[in-house]
Amino acid sequence: MGKSVRLDDLKTLREESGASVNDCRVALESSGGDLAKARAALRQRAGQIAQARQGRTTRQGRVEAYVHHDGRLAALVEVNCETDYVARTPEFSQFCRELAMHVAAMNPRFLQPEDIPSQGGASGEDVASACLLEQPFVKDQGTTVRELLKALIAKTGENVVIRRFVQFTVGESSSSAP
Repeated sequence: MGKSVRLDDLKTLREESGASVNDCRVALESSGGDLAKARAALRQRAGQIAQARQGRTTRQGRVEAYVHHDGRLAALVEVNCETDYVARTPEFSQFCRELAMHVAAMNPRFLQPEDIPSQGGASGEDVASACLLEQPFVKDQGTTVRELLKALIAKTGENVVIRRFVQFTVGESSSSAP
């Protein structure tokens, strides 16, 4: 371990990020021991890992439901990964649960900006509120759903894809319902 890396900082960064010890060590060394810079470096690394795995086939996964305590609001999400092993990990399950809760709370209409039929006149703020991946995560407004997804991909080492989602509210009809 380099002289600029404190063991406490390494432990803190590892617990926060879930990244490998080696990735945390490299991030701390390259940032001169600055935790904020190391966190940013790990986020960038997670993005690179996610980009590298993007084309891989995802045929396993999980469907997760969230039903609000009063039973008037619910959400279903399907999240896919490459292997059933990853689909059964606590990190993957927690991501799916929290994603379902987020969909129930924020009611996104599209997965990503490319899915919006026509963006004519839509502001960046409108796109961010309509697209799941661009929304600030409901439990941490400083992080987007896309960043959480990239972090999960980096942790699991597999491609992870949010396949589909839907929110249900009592008394509201959907365009596809009879």
